[in-house]
Amino acid sequence: MTDHKLMNAQLEALVAGVPHPVANMANASALIWDSMDELNWAGFYLIEDGKLVLGPFQGKPACIEIPLGSGVCGTAAAGDTTLIVDNVHEFPGHIACDCASNSEIVVPLHKDGRVIGVLDIDSPVFARFTEEDRQGLEEFARILEANI
Repeated sequence: MTDHKLMNAQLEALVAGVPHPVANMANASALIWDSMDELNWAGFYLIEDGKLVLGPFQGKPACIEIPLGSGVCGTAAAGDTTLIVDNVHEFPGHIACDCASNSEIVVPLHKDGRVIGVLDIDSPVFARFTEEDRQGLEEFARILEANI
């Protein structure tokens, strides 16, 4: 079980006042990777030219571009909503960047009132992510948004 309060406090200490968005996202993905168990990918996709483009991450190589509205990441970004998917193989239009991924949580990132990307976390465990994870990771995203 993840201690989201501790992880969020650690993120705040890592990124507060640091004027380097890519470095902050890199440290944020490393913090998630180190703090949460049963993961096989944790990182970011950022909107560029109307699609999601791979950003800093931890894990295996990943898809470089994802169309908005496609897959879990593109759907979360297009709808500006956090998605928890217990079984990604049942998600319509799922994009399999890593066939070992079985569940996923995606949290939109905002700047100046608009979606600029997503935090994407995958697990090889079905139904890995909980409502507590959603709440903790949405707060994590708010902390990061203030520093990207």
